[in-house]
Amino acid sequence: MDGGEGQEGAPGSGPPTGRPGRLRVDVRFDRGGETVVVAPLGELDHDTAEPLGTALEKHADAARLVVDCAGLDFCDSTGLNLLLRARARALEAGARLDLAGLRPPVDRMFEITGALHVFRVYADAHEALADDPPDGRGPAADGPGDASAPRAGGARPRDPDGRPGKPDGRPGDPV
Repeated sequence: MDGGEGQEGAPGSGPPTGRPGRLRVDVRFDRGGETVVVAPLGELDHDTAEPLGTALEKHADAARLVVDCAGLDFCDSTGLNLLLRARARALEAGARLDLAGLRPPVDRMFEITGALHVFRVYADAHEALADDPPDGRGPAADGPGDASAPRAGGARPRDPDGRPGKPDGRPGDPV
């Protein structure tokens, strides 16, 4: 990683927002600051979404945002909508917003809502950064459902019945 690492709401950056202890947001920079990795840690819901929203707005001018969801324990519709709006703003600016590290139970929210077909989803932040083109922009014109967009661990695994599986290869739950 080049550049700094930090925590939104850390000393010197203003008071933390949201319910104390429920959501922390770490921010780090890659590719000389063109790519910003935003990592929410904890539960993302109506009461705790503000720190993530603030971090995404603060770094909206980045060529690429990667939201590393590996530290998320929970995400409700407020969190999902926040990420969808941030992705739309990034596309309007000619940038991209990708997700990395979706894991249970958060991955299930994205699966049942169809949001997995909207975002580029990577197994982890390292994989997402390895896919970052030199200018950080990549195929910003990719729209929802772009079949060429990477998914966690490559193609989504399927169970023997042909139903989508979990990112780690476990059979999916009936929908």
